[in-house]
Amino acid sequence: MYPVPHGGAEPVLLQIGDMSLTSTHVILPYGQFPLHGATWTVQDSTQVTEGIPAVGIVLTIIFVWFCLLGLLFLLMKERRYLGFVSISVTGPGFHHTAQFPPGPQTAAWAANAIGQARAITASAPPMA
Repeated sequence: MYPVPHGGAEPVLLQIGDMSLTSTHVILPYGQFPLHGATWTVQDSTQVTEGIPAVGIVLTIIFVWFCLLGLLFLLMKERRYLGFVSISVTGPGFHHTAQFPPGPQTAAWAANAIGQARAITASAPPMA
């Protein structure tokens, strides 16, 4: 199936990264395709690490000589989010993936966006 030229007649109902959804089409950077029969997936590859930040170690070294309360700086914690969250759409003749940076609420946002995209796709009429 070949991409359909985008005439801009339909309003965009949902935007996910560089993917746009109208009531009948999905618009990708390389063309517009029928929305009926598209499959949406989300993959969360986020890793959360927690550790003592460098400033906590430096403050501990400086203040441990003045009082033992300097050891409390070792209780400082820092969370780091690594990886990505990807949203993919696959249909007849196309496949596209968009990646988003990790964060504490990115996975929830992606799940909500996928739910909306699946609802729009379920109500899309079949193309003749």
